[in-house]
Amino acid sequence: MHAHVNRNMEQPKDGGAFGASPLRLLEAPLMAGDSAKCLVRSKRGFGSYNTCPTLVLQDEQPKWSWTLKLAMFGATLGAAVPVGYCTGVVNSPAVHMRAWCQETLLSRYDLQLSEGALELLWAAVVSIFLVGGAVGSLTGAAIANRFGRRPAFYICGVLLALGAICFYICRPLGSVELLLLGRLLVGLAAGLLTACMPMYHSELAALQQRSKLAPLCPLGLTVGVVVSQIFSLQSMLGGQEHWHLALAFYGIFVVLCYAPFKWYPESPKWLYIVKGRKQQAAQQLQLLRGYAADSPALQAELNDMEQEARVKSTPCSYLQVLTNPQLRLPLIIVCAYLGGQQLSGINAIFYYSVSIFRKAGLSPQAAELANLGAGSTNLASALLGPMLMERFNRRPLMLVSSFFCCVFLFLFAMLLHFIESFSWFAMGCIVCIFMYIIVFQFGLGPLPFFIGAELFEVAPRSAAMSLGSVVYWLCNLIIGMAFPSLQNAWGALVFLPCSITCLLVFVLTQRYLPETRGRDPSEVAPLVADGFKSKRLRQ
Repeated sequence: MHAHVNRNMEQPKDGGAFGASPLRLLEAPLMAGDSAKCLVRSKRGFGSYNTCPTLVLQDEQPKWSWTLKLAMFGATLGAAVPVGYCTGVVNSPAVHMRAWCQETLLSRYDLQLSEGALELLWAAVVSIFLVGGAVGSLTGAAIANRFGRRPAFYICGVLLALGAICFYICRPLGSVELLLLGRLLVGLAAGLLTACMPMYHSELAALQQRSKLAPLCPLGLTVGVVVSQIFSLQSMLGGQEHWHLALAFYGIFVVLCYAPFKWYPESPKWLYIVKGRKQQAAQQLQLLRGYAADSPALQAELNDMEQEARVKSTPCSYLQVLTNPQLRLPLIIVCAYLGGQQLSGINAIFYYSVSIFRKAGLSPQAAELANLGAGSTNLASALLGPMLMERFNRRPLMLVSSFFCCVFLFLFAMLLHFIESFSWFAMGCIVCIFMYIIVFQFGLGPLPFFIGAELFEVAPRSAAMSLGSVVYWLCNLIIGMAFPSLQNAWGALVFLPCSITCLLVFVLTQRYLPETRGRDPSEVAPLVADGFKSKRLRQ
């Protein structure tokens, strides 16, 4: 008997001593849903370990608990919708706000602004929100790592609430400074949101649930923009006497969704891997999944976290993420996706959609209706996001979306440039815009926000997603500042660089993006650890 055992121990496979009794090492991890990790550290992947095929538990799947649903809808309605609201609310009442700024500065400081100075002031009102987004993104990693994902969400709510107060009182008090401060505060909240909310949802969800939670951040932003378009109409709150109420209206969402904040869960992965609070992590998992205390599935998830914590538990700094060659390709993908989304022209179309429709030959009334139709189409397409992400893989969705965005933007630029040649070119321009909006929401709209949570493990995740968020807001700022000048210089051809951007995103996806749907980040990380040599490992 002893001789038989010794002979087995003399024949390890691949893992040295691990090969002596593989069943004991894999016994607990094999109970973990879709994947589990062996205790064999990869020599190539940063902070990763090899993965093994596992058995799927048919008798105990993670439930959609009330705790998880509260975090889903509360974070989306209480933070993402208000940020989207603040993005689009200043467009309609802009004329009244500019006039108020000029009158206020004249009455308070006896300062008469020239037309150029007024344009500069208004550019500051618009752009300070985007600058705040970039600054808020930079702080996202530090806040999420030090205080937790849940406190980061709380800080976002505090900033949004303070911004709403500034908006509400700026007109009665006659203070342009409060208007600028409010825009800065909501910008900081927006940057913190885009850096932390996709990560928060990704770490709360089980692997099987992740596809439904992942698109909620971009969906909330889209809903917020549409709500702002409605409440900032001249017939609603966007008139001369009530525009400050339109700016502050989102505060209702913040108050309602942050009222039950004490019941919002913390990320179990942050508790276990970053802070080592194993008991609290287990309690949060029970609340989120509906597991019993002695559940094998609960123990399997804890085993997964333990193995990941053994490899790398200390959060990475920005410098570590930027200088680590094994993180270079996933970081480029995240930044290129978030920056490319902005440079693809979606915001330019919505910022200047009315003027674009006018140039396409529509009357002022028809242009406003077409603009509302474009916003409604964008929202309807975004609502398909969770269903598409659950049913289809990430790669084909992104490939289809970026390719057809490229095609429709190119056709739109050409038709608009030669619109005088044929009468039907005007209708062709409108069709191209609507088709572009639809295919944008298939992948290029939602996927960039959460792809970082699926490419990076816990240690480098917050820093990488914060860097991607910074790129997102900087590119948004570039579009907002440069597009009017470029449009005056190039005309309709200004959309050709946007089309080229979509083509570059298509090529990057085709060659380097691994499929992440249904995979734990520890499985994906080794596939992109070789940088641009990783193209053969995308599947």
